[in-house]
Amino acid sequence: MIDMDFSDPLPGTTSEEERRSGARVALLPVGSLEQHGPHLPLTTDTVIASALAQVVADANPSLRLLPPLAFGCSHEHASWPGTVSVSAPTLHAMAADIAASLRASGTPKLVVVNGHGGNHVLANLVQASGGDMALFPGPHDWEAARKASGMGTTNDRDMHAGELETSVLLHIRPDLVRVGYEESDHLADRRDHMLTTGLSRYTRSGVVGLPSRATANKGRDLLAFLAESFTGYLNALDGA
Repeated sequence: MIDMDFSDPLPGTTSEEERRSGARVALLPVGSLEQHGPHLPLTTDTVIASALAQVVADANPSLRLLPPLAFGCSHEHASWPGTVSVSAPTLHAMAADIAASLRASGTPKLVVVNGHGGNHVLANLVQASGGDMALFPGPHDWEAARKASGMGTTNDRDMHAGELETSVLLHIRPDLVRVGYEESDHLADRRDHMLTTGLSRYTRSGVVGLPSRATANKGRDLLAFLAESFTGYLNALDGA
C-alpha cells in the first residue's frame, strides 16, 4: 500500500469535475467528537473514518468522496470535557438528507463509512434504504482486519482508544498521538450497563483497550485489508 497524505479530509473537486465523473456511489465518512483518553484527539473517529474513505476512494476511482460528518452519538462519553454529541434522530436525518440530495443530483447509492461504534442509528437507516445504502465497515470487518494486521485484541476488549485506534493514528497522523500512550492500557471487559451509566463507570482515563500494543505498521495493514474487503459492499449495492 502506498503511503498517502491524510492531513486534509476535504475533497477538492469542482462541480464540473463531479459532473464529468458521473459517480453512481458516494462515500460519506461519519465520525464523532468525543474523548479518546489522554493520548488521542477528540476527532479520532472522524480522522479514521475519513482516512478509510480516502483509501477506498483511491482504490475505486469511480466513487465520489464526500466531506465527513464530524459529530455523532457520543452520549456515553459525556463525563469528559470536549465531548459533543448530536441526538440519534439528528444524525439519522443528516445522513438521510445527504442520501436524498445525492439521488436528486444523479448519485443513487451511498456508503456510510462509520468510525464510531455508538452511531447505532446508521444501521437502521441503511436497513430501511431499500438497497440504496451500505454501512461500512461492519463488526466482522473490523475483527478480520485486526487479525490480518497482526493485532491480538478483539473489538470488545479493545473498544476505545486502544490498539486499533492508536495504530491507525500512528500510521496516518502520528503528530496527533500524544506521548505516554504506551502506559495508557486499561481493560474493562464487563461493561454491562454502559448505555445507562456511561463509560466513566468503567474507566477513569477514558481508555478501554491496549494502546501499548499499537504500531504504525498495524494501522497501515488494517486500512489496506479494509480497502480490499470493500469490494463485497460494492457488489452488494450493484446487485440490490
